[in-house]
Parts: sequence; C-alpha cells; structure tokens
Amino acid sequence: MPSATYRSLLRTPGAAAFFLPASLGRVGIAMTSLSIVWLVHGATGTFAAAGLVGGAFALTDALVAPQLARLVDRFGQTRVLPPALLGHAAAVALLLSLVAADASDALLALGGALVGASVPPLAAMSAARWAALLRTGRAGELPTAFALESVSNAVGYLVGPASVSALAAAGHPAVGTVLAASLTVGGGLVLAAQRGSAPPPTGGGAAHPGEDRALLRSPVVVLMGLNLALGVFFGAMQVSVTAFAVEHGAPGAAAPIFAVSSCSGLVAGWLYGLRRWRAAAPVQLLAAAAALTLGTLLLLTVGSSVGLALVVALTGATIPLLLALCSVLAESTVHRAVLTQAFSWLGSAGAAGSAAAAGVSGWAVDALGARGGFAVAAMAAAAMTLQSLAGLRLLTPSRADGGRVCRRRRAPAPSR
Repeated sequence: MPSATYRSLLRTPGAAAFFLPASLGRVGIAMTSLSIVWLVHGATGTFAAAGLVGGAFALTDALVAPQLARLVDRFGQTRVLPPALLGHAAAVALLLSLVAADASDALLALGGALVGASVPPLAAMSAARWAALLRTGRAGELPTAFALESVSNAVGYLVGPASVSALAAAGHPAVGTVLAASLTVGGGLVLAAQRGSAPPPTGGGAAHPGEDRALLRSPVVVLMGLNLALGVFFGAMQVSVTAFAVEHGAPGAAAPIFAVSSCSGLVAGWLYGLRRWRAAAPVQLLAAAAALTLGTLLLLTVGSSVGLALVVALTGATIPLLLALCSVLAESTVHRAVLTQAFSWLGSAGAAGSAAAAGVSGWAVDALGARGGFAVAAMAAAAMTLQSLAGLRLLTPSRADGGRVCRRRRAPAPSR
C-alpha cells in the first residue's frame, strides 16, 4: 500500500517514540503565541498591549531558539531539554501571575519575552533525530521523513490556534495558555526521555572548531533567505485574507479559507512523501517555488471568497513541499555537528519574515486594499523562485561521496 512508506519509518526502532511526543509538543508551541495574545487582550481589553507582548514573544523566540539548538548540538538533547522545559514552565507561570496582578504593559512584555526565550526547538530536535536515524544506509528515506515532519507541523498549526481561539471565545483565555504550556512541556519531557534516538553530542570543547562557520556557507544562506521569504508570504497572507473577507462583507469567511489552505497542505505533504522523486531536491524546490508564485499571481485576480479559497488551496499545497525540501537540503549541506542549529535558524528566519510582513502588508492593505497585501505575498513568492534559481547549483550536493556533500568525509562516526 502507498502509506507503507510512512509505516516503515514509524516502525523503525525508536522513531515513533520520539516523533509522537515531539508532534504533541509542537501543537503546544503552535498554540503559545496566539494564546498569549488572547490572554493579554482578555486582561487589558486592548490589542495594542496584546500585540506588544506577542511581538516580544516572537522576537525572543526567533533569536534565542538557535542558541538553545547550539547547546543541544554540543551537549545533547537529553541534557539541555529538561532544564529548558523547566524554564519555559516557570516563564509561563510568571506571565500568568503578571496578568493576574494587572501588571504594566512593560512588565507583561518582559514576561512574554521570557516565554519566547524559553520555547524549546522541538521541531529542529525531531528533524535532527530523523537525520541521525536514517543517514546511514537509509538516506533515501529522509525526504519522506521530512515530509512527515512538515505534515506534523501543519497539523499543529491547524489544531493549536483553533483550540486556543475556541477557549478564548468561551471566556477561558488563561486555560489556553496553560494547555499550550502543558503540551509543550509534557511532549518535550517524553522526547528527552528517548535517549536511544538522540544524536550524539559534539561535546562542550572545541572538537570541531570550524563547524559553526559552516552555518555561514552559501547554501545555508540561500536556505535562510528562502525561509525568510516564506515567512513574509505567511505574514502577508494572514493579513490579506482577513482584509479580503472584510472587504467582501463576510469576515467570518476568513477562518474557513485558512482551513482550506491548511487542509490542502496536509494532503499535498502526505502525498509528496509517499513516493521517491527522480528530480534532484534543488529542482523540486524551484518547481514548488514557481508553483507558489503562480498561485500568488492568481490571488490578484480573484473577486469572491469561493475564488480565493480555490487559489489558497493551490498556494497552501506548496508549503509543506517547500518546508520538507529545505530540511532535506539543510541535512545535505550542513555538518552534522551543527545540524540542529541549522534547522532552528531556518525556523527563526521564517518567524522573522512573518513578523516583518505583518507591518508591511498592513500598510499595503490600508493603502491599496487586500490586493496590496496579496502583492506583498506575490513578491515574496517571486523572491523564493529567484533564490531557488540562483542557488540551483549551490544547493546541489557534490557527486563525490555518492551524492552527499563532502562534509561526510570529515564527520566523525556517531558513537553508539
């Protein structure tokens, strides 16, 4: 059966034991940002304060997550993750206390920043475990594993925010924040307990003094640029779809349209991982970026909510493919000693792009209507296509080493 590929992955000893709790924790992480917005808005009655605290959370999350990943690469997931989770639980408890005490906006922003700084990079850790598990003898299955990761990510961002919004609408925003933290900490602790599948740490010393510089190599810079542009696309679409629904007198249509995009992404990501593709990963990346660009150009022509839903089904279907391919290419171009950092930096680049796009697309919508926001999304997609084209040769692994990059010759054999 076609789904046997996924079953064989999850039947690999230790795979399901780390993938399932990491996926559970990712639902909690997907809930956290929106839960903070609802929590602060419920207490202050203003979106200005909620946006300030949410922005502080997003900023520290983007900046600190790669530094946590750096510690994970050096000292191992099982040593770094438990104290990080304890810090996250304490930061959430502090924010809840500040809200209950009717603290000033500045203190609330500080609490949000501490929550963001303590969010563990569970997605990067899960991806690094797949790479360690499959790179010897089963490297051809990595695209399927990363497709499964992208599907898990899509499920988290479909279920998590919807759950938070439902709890907030029912008058329980604090419950959403507590539930988000519980899922993150609980899933993370179970993940940390799975020692057998954890990548071996590089050690606290200078065992590989030049490997941190590998993150500045051209292929990694290209991938970070792609994720930055993808984040801009996300941020612009969130604002623009909502503005389009309001312009057409159906503000309630925004939620179903977002759901259509998420569901099409789930299906496309699942189908992508079911087969082996003959085209090289950089070529697939270029094709997916070009398809996204075509879809965003169609956004400029739609005139109804139904037409918009059809187009976002196309654009949403490309997102899991782009995310999976970026992970595949990161694994093949980055030294394993800094692989968790690389995965985390890609996520941070996307978060930075999304945060920047919120303001830019908001200005474009105010000036030109929803189509102005869609134009920002289209420019971001076009930038992805141009970067994919420019990086076609940079991202193609060397034929030496059997299609893997030359870093494999320098990588130490993982300890068992």
